[in-house]
Amino acid sequence: MASKIVAFRGTVAPTMADTELARESSRQLSRLASLWHDRGKQLSAFQLRVQADDEPEEVVVIPISAFHLLADILTHMACGNAVILIPVHAELTTQQAADILNVSRPFLIGLIDSGKIPCSKVGTHRRIRFDDLMAYKQDIDRRRLKTLEELAREAQELNMGY
Repeated sequence: MASKIVAFRGTVAPTMADTELARESSRQLSRLASLWHDRGKQLSAFQLRVQADDEPEEVVVIPISAFHLLADILTHMACGNAVILIPVHAELTTQQAADILNVSRPFLIGLIDSGKIPCSKVGTHRRIRFDDLMAYKQDIDRRRLKTLEELAREAQELNMGY
């Protein structure tokens, strides 16, 4: 069953303080992951100790896959990149999907109407599954890369200086 994105938060860039903290946290997590890997350990969970201000410390156990996802998020934030987490089976509005592809909503509607991106209808409103949108994006990116490679090959054959 597809889940709905109730409040699509949009893109919020990390502050300078967030970037610095993410950089240090990312380094620490990467170092720990390397130590475990070098020791040949296969971990299934990770214990995270959390303490907020004057509150007592609590231990939260998270799956190792979430640990790796957290490390990836921190790495992107350390570079100053904004990060959005969207469930794979989420259903997006046409505006949300257009924003993700960085195209206009009418252009996206054209892609839907031509069958390039599947959608479902909720009443009169179209909904696009996130994984369908990403499949389209990966396909178009792959075709663009192939075209660029062909153009570069032709430019080299014609001695165009590229």
